[in-house]
Amino acid sequence: QVQLVESGGGLVQAGGSLRLTCAASRRTSSMYRMGWFRQAPGKEREFVAATGGSTNYADSVKGRFTISRDNAKNTMYLQMNNLKPEDTAVYVCAAQRSPFGTFVDWGQGTQVTVSS
Repeated sequence: QVQLVESGGGLVQAGGSLRLTCAASRRTSSMYRMGWFRQAPGKEREFVAATGGSTNYADSVKGRFTISRDNAKNTMYLQMNNLKPEDTAVYVCAAQRSPFGTFVDWGQGTQVTVSS
């Protein structure tokens, strides 16, 4: 099992930026794919971005968010620019171990709140 710990969330005004960090307890180079998801109050969890095999973004964040990972530091990042109030959610990182599986390791999440 991989432990994932998110950090970097907070309160920011619309138009601002935040960088989220996901620290892994094991080598991220051994993980096929890593991603970010978010869940807003009263809504289902939704995909934000993922990298590994290919890099994909939800349409709602394309051009504003950038996912990256630093395998030397066993860390994944989500740079979020031009934040909007609708980006307010708990952001969770996840890992997929093989090309034939799904995301099985999940962090606890970090709160991002964007004020208008």
